[in-house]
Amino acid sequence: MHFDIAAMENKTDIYKLMSQTIIPRPIAWIVTEDDGVVNVAPFSYFTGLSSSPATVLVSIGHKSDGTPKDTLANLRKHKRCTLCMVPESDLEKMHFSSKALNHEESEANVFGIATAPAKEGFPPKIVTSPVAYFCELIQEIELGGSTVPVILEIKEIFVDDSIVTDREKLEITFAPVARIGKSYAFLDEAVTPPPIP
Repeated sequence: MHFDIAAMENKTDIYKLMSQTIIPRPIAWIVTEDDGVVNVAPFSYFTGLSSSPATVLVSIGHKSDGTPKDTLANLRKHKRCTLCMVPESDLEKMHFSSKALNHEESEANVFGIATAPAKEGFPPKIVTSPVAYFCELIQEIELGGSTVPVILEIKEIFVDDSIVTDREKLEITFAPVARIGKSYAFLDEAVTPPPIP
């Protein structure tokens, strides 16, 4: 089957096609803060963009009433976030944190997500996350649609000592949660390719 994007009347179908075929997708569990309220929200339209400069790309949607999600509003206001990778043990809390709450409510409090300061000037880190990026907003990309892709520059990376398997070679092994369509996946098995002849 071929799907002509321009001819598709139900734009939700485009999301269904992309989210079930661009897989697996890592999840950016983003922590922002505004007026003392810690916002925690997951985003699966997320990927590394470049290592020079060190940047990632995250697409952030809007609330059902058309206003920006708190993550986007907080980024626009404060320009900083802490982006955490999701360990398997936090699957349920991460999933629950996707629920829309009032701006004055914190997902960290409502769903029992432990956070703690980790880098001065940035929102707190999710305590259980083995990897976190401390980022600054450097650019929004205007596509004219319902989502706003943002480019975040990584200022510092936290890696838990327990997942560093070789310090000299800087090799890291961990199993973050990924998104596949409406479901999630655990990436437990790594496959090493043969040497290129």
